[in-house]
Amino acid sequence: MLAAGDLTVGAAALIVLAALIIGYSKTALGGLAAISVAIFAGLLPAKQSTAAILLLLIVGDVIACWHYRRDADWALVCRLLPAVVVGLVLGTMFLRVVDDIVLKRSIGVIILVLVGLQLGLKRRGDAVAADAHHHPAAAWSAGTAAGFTTMTANAAGAVMALYLSAAGIDKRRFVGTNAWFFLIVNLTKVPFSVGLGLMHWTDLGRALLLAPAILAGAWLGAATIKRISQAHFDAAVLLASALAAVILLARS
Repeated sequence: MLAAGDLTVGAAALIVLAALIIGYSKTALGGLAAISVAIFAGLLPAKQSTAAILLLLIVGDVIACWHYRRDADWALVCRLLPAVVVGLVLGTMFLRVVDDIVLKRSIGVIILVLVGLQLGLKRRGDAVAADAHHHPAAAWSAGTAAGFTTMTANAAGAVMALYLSAAGIDKRRFVGTNAWFFLIVNLTKVPFSVGLGLMHWTDLGRALLLAPAILAGAWLGAATIKRISQAHFDAAVLLASALAAVILLARS
């Protein structure tokens, strides 16, 4: 367990940076949280890192949901949730059978795949059918994939980006729906993590200690998304996520 007294100055700075990024991603574009996932997976055993960062993500979710409290599309959220449960169960089974090295590599590969999905989405642009999300197969595929990737790597942002972009909703409803969806999903993941023996009281203490950094990042994210073009912001997130995955794979 990585306790406060065990941290070097550099490791402590990286954890604070990860908390800032989590807050920033929750009120702006969720793909950026892949960097925080990579930071935690580099500082902690891979399985333990998934639970340690989960509570930080929940803090960010609560802040984002307050900021976007009137902007969720609940029809989209409810359509995905049954399939998410299936993905969470599959992800839990996967965590039970793999070791830390395999999981760390899996997280890196998952992040790279999701970056590729986001690039594919950008390339398709308006060609994505606006009514594709209505098909039951689309909801079950997206929900199961989101559940599995968020349980194993806390990295389901690109899956949701694909699904919500197909829904054709505006940017504020996009971020608001994403925030509420992940608050529900991340809270659902807590008993799974506890059951796997991955979550401890020290994780809660760390989350409370880092809450101010998450709040600061969330404020910056909410301010930035109003000022930067979506195209430039998306490009920066994709580059950062890809670099985080490459670093994670190199360190495993």
